[in-house]
Amino acid sequence: MDIIIGIGEYGISNKKEDVLKTFALASCVGVTMYCPKVSAAGMVHIALPMNQTINESLSKPCYYASLGVPLLLDKMEKEFNCKQKDLVIQLFGGADSVNKNDYFLIGRKNIIYITNLLEKMELRYSYGGIGGNLSRTIEMDVATGCIKIHTQPIKV
Repeated sequence: MDIIIGIGEYGISNKKEDVLKTFALASCVGVTMYCPKVSAAGMVHIALPMNQTINESLSKPCYYASLGVPLLLDKMEKEFNCKQKDLVIQLFGGADSVNKNDYFLIGRKNIIYITNLLEKMELRYSYGGIGGNLSRTIEMDVATGCIKIHTQPIKV
């Protein structure tokens, strides 16, 4: 079964027939976690680095890296007994805007924040496809942890 993860959402599964999917990661970042020992997978679709208010964090905590990454890690540990040392963590998205005057640089800020957070948590990670000017849709097979990436250029 396909489990669709929207912006600011997460999904987890240990059902071998499931596939976790998120669409159109441009400046947003998809963080995947896979535990090969128990064949469990998790994914979060992050829009911004940090939350600004308590109300924002309560309504959609996974919208923010500061809350979404720890929440996904906690769910993987509690639901499937995944150990941090066993997790295969990958990052996708974080693209640059095609607008030359974009001074927000959200994609870059997301990647920097998330990598700093993972390093602070002493978690290993790798880049599955980040930066550039591509929109990425990713699909994660729960049975194997394999990830398919579909890309297309970001249009103005």
